[in-house]
Amino acid sequence: MSKKLILLIGSPGSGKTTDANYIAKKHQKEITSYSTGELIKEEILKETGIGRIAKYYVDSGLLVPSSIVIDVILTAIHNAPTPMVILDGFPRKVKQLNIFGDILFHTQNIDVVSIIEVKVNEETAKKRFLKSHGTEETFERRLKSYNSFLSEIEDRCKTYKKDIFHVIDGEEELETVIEEIDKLLHHYIAL
Repeated sequence: MSKKLILLIGSPGSGKTTDANYIAKKHQKEITSYSTGELIKEEILKETGIGRIAKYYVDSGLLVPSSIVIDVILTAIHNAPTPMVILDGFPRKVKQLNIFGDILFHTQNIDVVSIIEVKVNEETAKKRFLKSHGTEETFERRLKSYNSFLSEIEDRCKTYKKDIFHVIDGEEELETVIEEIDKLLHHYIAL
């Protein structure tokens, strides 16, 4: 059975993980929410083969290679107990986008139905990020990385599917943001 996939992206501190979790709780029978970072942490805790490799990179202060991240994500999507998956925090760089796009082009059982950007201004994002115990240096580095890849993902979306890319105002109250995401989801799947 084909899985419908929503990619929820946004700058660090945009609230995308919180938004994804709320949506999944609201629609437990239809939607599963995964965070890329959490999936990698689970593999490390389970001490799987991939988890041991990922642990080496994490312990060394390095980014886990895109091929490993994508392998973990694909396994999670295929094993999801629901017909729809919201994945937040992925892709994080152009290389991941390109590899993932190539894989999806050759698979029939995952259909990316929407890419939603939760957009907030830099001041709000920074305040939220620091509140969750992140450092200013980490925020600046991740924001720069996100901004450099955002235009690339927008361009790829235009060539992939018409009307797949949507922007939600993440400055709004949480309930309003969830309502806006819900409206988009109703467009793609009967919830």
